[in-house]
Amino acid sequence: MDHQEIADRLEIAGLLARYTYAIDSGQWDLLDEVFCQDAVIDYSSSGGIRGTRDEVKAWLAEVLVHWPARLHLIGAARVDLAGGEARVSAPFTDTLAPTREMVAAGTEGFLHGGGYYHHHLRRTADGWRSTELVEEQTWRTVC
Repeated sequence: MDHQEIADRLEIAGLLARYTYAIDSGQWDLLDEVFCQDAVIDYSSSGGIRGTRDEVKAWLAEVLVHWPARLHLIGAARVDLAGGEARVSAPFTDTLAPTREMVAAGTEGFLHGGGYYHHHLRRTADGWRSTELVEEQTWRTVC
């Protein structure tokens, strides 16, 4: 592995971290540092939408307001680099909570789930950006 590949892999890891932080914090404009403007984002496997970056940002802001406490964890990503592009698949788990307050374990309104995020990335003048994200939801529980 040469220095450029190491640098690319570190930057891609940072992109994945920015993605989860943007979603969990509700800082939707941070997604501009993750996705190209013309990116296609597909959350249909979890009942969500498939749309452009701006459409998805608006949808996330509308839908996730019902779960103000959110936490995503991304596991070890598989990164396949080829020139100025990369295919990235990373396992994830998430928890969406109806409140930020401490509540009993059996409180209703929690969603727990997981699966894989599949990104197609492109190196741009601003660094690596996702041109496509397909969420593959493989499990979900509701309390």
